[in-house]
Amino acid sequence: MYIFWIMFIFLFLYIIRIVLGPSIWDRLLGLNLISTKIIIIIVLYASWQDTSYLLDFAIGYILLGFIGTIFIARFLLGRMRKQG
Repeated sequence: MYIFWIMFIFLFLYIIRIVLGPSIWDRLLGLNLISTKIIIIIVLYASWQDTSYLLDFAIGYILLGFIGTIFIARFLLGRMRKQG
């Protein structure tokens, strides 16, 4: 049960990283870290409650998080190339 509280503390630290990040890449990294921690929390909860359907949800969330991160990074990179 303590691992959940540790993960929530890390989530709070990553939110601070997003708010105070000096560059957009730091904010993107913070969003990716939050996504990863949410997936870990879902998997831990699924194993604790012995429910396998949450693992399917976690796999879908992993795919959406990965694809979203790639699209945002490509968009930002293209925007930076156009600006100079």
